[in-house]
Amino acid sequence: MSKSIQEIKRELEQAPGSERGRLLEQYASDTRSGVVRLLQQFRRKEEKLLEERKRLWGMQEFERQYARCAVICGIDEAGRGPLAGPVAAAAVVLPKDCEILYLNDSKKLSPKRREALYEEIMEKAEAVGVGLTDAARIDEINILQATYEAMRAAVGQLGMVPEVLLNDAVTIPGLAMEQVSIVKGDARSVSIAAASILAKVTRDRLMAEYDAQYPQYGFALHKGYGTAAHIEALKAHGPCPIHRKTFITHFL
Repeated sequence: MSKSIQEIKRELEQAPGSERGRLLEQYASDTRSGVVRLLQQFRRKEEKLLEERKRLWGMQEFERQYARCAVICGIDEAGRGPLAGPVAAAAVVLPKDCEILYLNDSKKLSPKRREALYEEIMEKAEAVGVGLTDAARIDEINILQATYEAMRAAVGQLGMVPEVLLNDAVTIPGLAMEQVSIVKGDARSVSIAAASILAKVTRDRLMAEYDAQYPQYGFALHKGYGTAAHIEALKAHGPCPIHRKTFITHFL
C-alpha cells in the first residue's frame, strides 16, 4: 500500500541531507499530483541549500588561506556612525569544520535572522569576546580610537590568544598577533560576518535598554543613528547622557 502524501512529507523532513536525495529518487515514480508537487518543493529546497553552501565556501577563502593557524579570529564593529550610544566590537573564533548557514554581513540580514544567527554563533563558536566603548570615551579619544579600544577589549575577552586576526578593513594598533585587513570583510569572511552579527545584536539590544531609560528619543527604533525623528527629538529635548557630544554639535 502506498504511503500517504503526509507520510512521505514527514519522511523527507526528518531524513538527514545525505538520505534525502535517495528518497527523492525513490518517490520520483509516484505519479500522484500531490507527491509530484511535494518532490518539486523539496528539490527546490535542496538546490537553494546547495547554492547557500557554495556561497559559504566562497566566504571561507581567508579561513582556508590561514588554515595553518590553529586559532583564527574574526573581528568587526557596530555603531561607529550613530549620534548616541557605544561603539561595539566582537571577536569570534569558529571551529574549522563549523557550518552556520546564512552567515553574512549583518547589515544584509533582517533583525529576525540576525537574532537567530546570534544564538547559533554563541552555541557553535569556540570563543567569543565583546568590547564596548561608551559615548564619553568616544568624545574623549575620537571614534576611530574608541573602535580600536573596543576591538582590543573583545580580543582580550576570548580566553585564548588568536594566531591571526581577520579584520574588516582595519589594522588594530596595540595587538601583537598577525592581522589581515579585508575590505568588505563582513561579506567575504565567515569569521568576520559572525563578529559583525554579534557586535550588531549586542549593540541593538543595549540601545533597546537605553530606550526604556530615555524613551523620548526613540532609541529602540533608530539605535542612535541620525534619523530625522532622532534629530527632531534631540532638538526638542536636548542631549541625554549617552549622546556623543562631538557628533551632535551641528544639530544643536
